[in-house]
This record gives sequence, C-alpha cells and structure tokens, in this order.
Amino acid sequence: MEQRLDVIDLFLKILSVESVTPNDGGLLTYIENYLEGFEATWINEGGVKNVFLTKKFGEGKHLCFAGHVDVVPPGKGWDNNPFVPMIKDGYIYGRGAQDMKSGLSAFVQAVRDMDENFSGRMSLLLTSDEEGPGTYGTQIVLKHLKEVNLLPDYCIIAEPTCEDTFGDAIKIGRRGSINGYLHLKGKQGHAAYPEKAINPIHNIAAILPNIAAHNLDDGDENFAPSKLVITDIRSGMEVTNVSPNELNMMFNVRNSTKTTQESLKAFMEEQLGDLDYELKLEQGSYPFITNRESYVVQELSAAIFEETGISTKLSTAGGTSDGRHIAPYGIEVVEFGVRNDRIHGLNERTTIKEVEDLYNVFVNMIQRF
Repeated sequence: MEQRLDVIDLFLKILSVESVTPNDGGLLTYIENYLEGFEATWINEGGVKNVFLTKKFGEGKHLCFAGHVDVVPPGKGWDNNPFVPMIKDGYIYGRGAQDMKSGLSAFVQAVRDMDENFSGRMSLLLTSDEEGPGTYGTQIVLKHLKEVNLLPDYCIIAEPTCEDTFGDAIKIGRRGSINGYLHLKGKQGHAAYPEKAINPIHNIAAILPNIAAHNLDDGDENFAPSKLVITDIRSGMEVTNVSPNELNMMFNVRNSTKTTQESLKAFMEEQLGDLDYELKLEQGSYPFITNRESYVVQELSAAIFEETGISTKLSTAGGTSDGRHIAPYGIEVVEFGVRNDRIHGLNERTTIKEVEDLYNVFVNMIQRF
C-alpha cells in the first residue's frame, strides 16, 4: 500500500512521471497500489496498458471515474522541465497539468479518501492511450466490462472542461467528427487556351461560397450548428501558364446528432452536380449526448454549486473525448475538470486552488451516491 498523500502532493507526483502516449510511466501500477481493497483487471494490448479498478460497497448504483494517464509530447520552448513540476504564484506547471493529470489526481484522491458509507460500486477506468490512436484504450476495456456484466451506470471523465472560471462548464456530450476528402478531376491545358482545358480550380470556385462555413443544420439546445470547415485545397504545378489537371480538397465537420455522414454526402453531391469527382468521407467519432435531467448531470451540478457557488452551464463544445466510446453502451457520461486554456501548449499549467476545488467536488459527488 502506497503512503497516503494529500491531493496536491499526489498531483505533483503524477505530474513528475514522463508518460508520453502510449507510455504510462508506471502510473497505472502506482494508482493500483495507492487504492486499498480495489480489484484490478489489466487489459494490455498493442503496446497500451489499461486497468479497471473496482470495489463493491453495497447494492446501489455503479459510479465510474474514467481518465487517461498519458500526455502529448511536451515540445520545445518550455520555461521549465515539463516533467519537473514548478510551483509559481499559485500555479503548478507541467505537461498534463490540465489535460488531465489534475483531474486524474483529484478523483484518485477522492476515491482513496471515501468512506464505507458509499452504497454502490465504485470503479476507475484508466488508460495510457487517449492522446494517441486510442485503438487499444478505453474501448477494449468497455468491451470486456460488457462481457463480464460490469458496465457502470454513471461515468465521470475528469477532462478539463471549464472555460473562464472553475466550475462554469460541464460537458454532457460531444460533437462527432467527419473528415472529407474531395478529388476533383479536370483536364490540363495551356492558360492561353482555357476553352481547351477543364480547370478544376474554376469549377470549385463557383461552389465554394455554397459550402465553405456552411451550416448543415441549425443546432439545438445541446449542440451548435454542424459547420463545414475547409482545411486544405491543393492544385496546380506552381506555374502561371498551365491550368491544372486535378484538385484535392480536405474538410471537416464537427457534427451534431442532426447531421450524419449520409446527409453530408447528399449535400456535397447536390453541390458538385455533374462534375467529375471522387468523394471520401470518414467518421472519426460519433456525437453523443447525456440527458440534461439525468441523475449524474443534476447531482454533479449540485456538487459544483455547493463547493463553488457557481451555477454551471451544460456544454458540448470542443473536440472529442473517450466519452464517445462510453456513451454507446448506455452509460450516462459527463465530463468535468479544471479550466482549459493551455492544454497541449507550452508551459501548461493549472492552479493549486482548482485542483483542491476539483477534489472537493468529487468528494461531494461520491457522498451523493
């Protein structure tokens, strides 16, 4: 059994481990040893380590905290060693300070400190590959949990969700992500004789106003409109007297539940008409939403208000998370963590107070079950 720490000491210890994805740096074993009486199931595949820690206290609901121990590479240009935490002016600096070793430390310590009055099953689902492809991370653990009938009822992911002030935002869902690849064919020719060529740049130019930044739906109370964002266009040979033979364009749609890959395909086909083209769409992740009135949303909101005095908003903004793997199993999943303003950036940091407040919110939340 590892020596008990307070949440900041634990946070500093976890921050000091170089766990660049998919390397866990030994953190998963450390956490297993830190939590007394929890049964550990290890699921390691493809160079990725995952552990599911669980303990049954009573016959009540199953609450799971989920998170990742891996971080993105630090990059060059830090003011300090990114894996030697630095405390300055109330901030703690280090890679993963926001994403998401603060959240990880807060819920591990909250679970460590919980009393025997908890009425249900408590678990932690931890992976070392959330920042990477994620192929052998959370989703294979969930597959196993379904097989052994251990899927949780509720899940809290401690990703950084707050925007301006700690406590101001909970994520109750996420948009999906569709990547598009358009290959538009033309006919190469001399720029002086445009009538003898088919210029794909000219063809796409007439269409761009109809698709660039186009809202594919109107959004709803949970999601912003699904906007088509063009990310790359390439054509030509970098000369002035030859019109190109082809054009390649890439785009992305962060889609709500109101826009699908099929509806996007139909929209693009309508815009492209009878042009000679090839279109490929790939769904990187699917949108999901947890009901605003669900128990876990309401109780987490109440815990945040009790600890901070802030009435939190319910959001689906931002990129993807492992919630996209959890929600399809019928698990009510939410995300809550510290402010998100420096994740993946240089000199990533969070405040001591935020980590302490997050720990207090999670302690409060556990007491509500």
